[in-house]
Amino acid sequence: MSTRTISVTRPEDPSVPGAASPPRRGGCPLHAMRDALAEPSAPLARIGIFLYGLLAYAAFFGTILYAIGFVGNWIVPKSIDSAATQAPLTALTINALLLSLFVVQHTIMARPVFKRWFVRFVPASMERSTFVLLASGCLMLLFWQWQPVPDVIWSVPAGSLHVALSVLSLAGWATVLLSSFMVSHFDLFGLRQVWFRLRNRPYQPVGFRLRGLYRFVRHPLMLGFLIAFWATPTMTVGHLFFAIMTTAYIALGVAMEERDLVREFGEKYLSYRRQVPAIVPMPGRRIKG
Repeated sequence: MSTRTISVTRPEDPSVPGAASPPRRGGCPLHAMRDALAEPSAPLARIGIFLYGLLAYAAFFGTILYAIGFVGNWIVPKSIDSAATQAPLTALTINALLLSLFVVQHTIMARPVFKRWFVRFVPASMERSTFVLLASGCLMLLFWQWQPVPDVIWSVPAGSLHVALSVLSLAGWATVLLSSFMVSHFDLFGLRQVWFRLRNRPYQPVGFRLRGLYRFVRHPLMLGFLIAFWATPTMTVGHLFFAIMTTAYIALGVAMEERDLVREFGEKYLSYRRQVPAIVPMPGRRIKG
């Protein structure tokens, strides 16, 4: 999972003052679209890119709100433990395919090599918003087509422990949100990039930041997701399958992201990694100050 944006620019990016405009390439609609959007003197193109970023952010915001209700079985019309419509094996197979689609999209589009290829066809300012929009689309599809398997593994009766587990799950979601602001929430979800483009200013990477929870664990967003997914008063087969699959992907995503971060920040990140645990806070291991 990509929790820190890795900046990708191209030399001809028109948001960089004095940079050359991208060369015209005839015959390819994608290049023609890219060239039209890349014109530094086209305010309508900049407004269009900004509106695209707003659309992507709105999709993310709606998706994350629905995800909270989906995982916690709160309010939403269809949740992780709604009534079963398929046999368990069929349901789990469908759910595995839905989760795999998200994993493939998220993993491929988060890699720097893909980003460098992608910005050959669209302005770099649109890259993160496109990632966010497609990831939100994959999650919307998952929520829509999810096949519940409501057989109960454990169930905590109503009372203080039941409430505590629900509150803990919400605390996990709060950790996700707060952690995103400790890095750069609007950069993480693409709004900062399209804002710079709207102002016709060069993009300024966020850089390497160590704030708040990042002083205690390297991936507090992932810690928040794990808490949100596992803290539940009622664990069903479907919910357990979801929690196991997402936990496995978090482990894979963290390993891949760490590799990218070492390549981008070098010894600075290696030193940070030696001092701070990845996900689980450990006594005495933190960045002071």
